[in-house]
Amino acid sequence: LVLPDRDGLEVLNRVRQLDRQVPVLIMTAHGSVASAVGAIKAGAYDYIVKPLDLDDLQSKLARAVETRRLRAEVARLERSVGERYGAAAMVAVSPAMREVVRQIAALADTDATVLVQGESGTGKELVARALHADGRRRGGPFVAVNCGAFAETLLESELFGHEKGAFTGATALRKGAFERAHGGTLFLDEVGNAPPLVQVKLLRVLEEREITRVGGQTTLPVDVRLVSASNRDLEDLVAAGEFRADLLYRLQVVTLRLPPLRERREDIRPLADRFIAQACEAHGRAIAAVEPEVYAALEAYEWPGNVRQLRNVLEAAVVMATHPTLRAADLRLSEPRRSAAEKWSLPEGWTLADVEKEALLQTLRRHEGNRTLAAERLGVSRRTIQRKIREYELPF
Repeated sequence: LVLPDRDGLEVLNRVRQLDRQVPVLIMTAHGSVASAVGAIKAGAYDYIVKPLDLDDLQSKLARAVETRRLRAEVARLERSVGERYGAAAMVAVSPAMREVVRQIAALADTDATVLVQGESGTGKELVARALHADGRRRGGPFVAVNCGAFAETLLESELFGHEKGAFTGATALRKGAFERAHGGTLFLDEVGNAPPLVQVKLLRVLEEREITRVGGQTTLPVDVRLVSASNRDLEDLVAAGEFRADLLYRLQVVTLRLPPLRERREDIRPLADRFIAQACEAHGRAIAAVEPEVYAALEAYEWPGNVRQLRNVLEAAVVMATHPTLRAADLRLSEPRRSAAEKWSLPEGWTLADVEKEALLQTLRRHEGNRTLAAERLGVSRRTIQRKIREYELPF
């Protein structure tokens, strides 16, 4: 550490500037706890005091080399995760999806709380994974919880954990999702289904950054990035008294909207190619070619189940195909897409108001009652949608 013409810590800092991944061993004849702590804080891997013990030196050098190898492996795995789950792995030919990818890139390296909204099957968890894989928490865990898949008491335990004996059947302490996601990302799918008690506890976590297990008394600090998702209009749930407004404000620091597949038809062909290849690998099939009619049928379909339905349809087609060329006859589509003429063929005696009412009704059904998405689709304000729903007495 003590050199004739400069401070050894200055040399250490210079080495770290050139390559932060190089493990540095500091050697000095002036050993002290203070100097050792200073060197370690400055980034040294280890500290050796003269006179040298060659066995000790060899051991520390071996550990330093292994540490370098492990760091390189971790970096490689992180890149691999990014390539598999990051935004770069998403199919984004359409302008709508290119905008989604742009937003992910802007948000990934922050800890901003994100609300992902979109219809069922649009890939909301994929977006959450991309935010995690491309962000600074990529080395931490990614934990996903579907809030609609648990009863109230079970969801509370799933999220916050429980102490032994907290309730009947709680035979051992169990860590909840917040603890398991510490240092990483927690994804709450269908957060609109969270019951009132869980909503209160979620709000407290977002405000205090700490949890208490069910049946426990001790508060535990948690460090997670929260990404939530819903296929329902949370503002409508707030208006109906089913969701807390203060929790919604906390969840939607940034809102990211995913387009349905029918609004990103440019992505259908590359998605189809990917799903066909994945299905072939998973089931040991060999599809050598795809008929143009297959792509035409896929691009003409409405896809009420969105990307999830597309993947399932193509997996079934690959499994059931009897030829090396995938044919349109191999597709099992529930109903063909209606032509524009069929869609706009009006019943006798309809007025302009009838057309407006029907258009609004079909749009709301298509978006599962989500007024915000319906407003965006029709190019009007959300307030207009609400007013027309009352005017036409629609069941939404």
